Amino acid sequence: MAKVSDLLGSRCDIYSLREDMTAHDAAKYLRERRVRAMAVCNQDGGILGVISQSDLSDKVAAENLHPDSVRVTEIMGKELIKVTTETSLEECLRLMEQHVIYHLLVVDDRGEYKGMISAQDLLKVIASDYKARAELLECWAFPPI
Repeated sequence: MAKVSDLLGSRCDIYSLREDMTAHDAAKYLRERRVRAMAVCNQDGGILGVISQSDLSDKVAAENLHPDSVRVTEIMGKELIKVTTETSLEECLRLMEQHVIYHLLVVDDRGEYKGMISAQDLLKVIASDYKARAELLECWAFPPI
């Protein structure tokens, strides 16, 4: 059974936003890194919340607020759904479905932030696994002549 550690692989970049950043800073940071969500951390690296593109659009743009005057701590999601590197990918999918979210915070066994995984990350691994299984079954069912 695949685990979060299998999904993270050799990732070495761990992105997060500082608690003193603005919504404008967050939007630029997300765009530059081509991610849709990331953690907001305090100066000690503790996770305070999560900012997503939908937070920026729903809580800033849709409310006609000025992105330079809104702090990430004012709009971040504060319900922190965390998994560890040992959590199964099936459990990750269950948590995403249960909480209607598309990203999960990853922490180590000491609770230190190790990054995030997305529904898209899970889909890639699961689709690849099913494709490999289908190819194996095809070889068994229709052996090469």
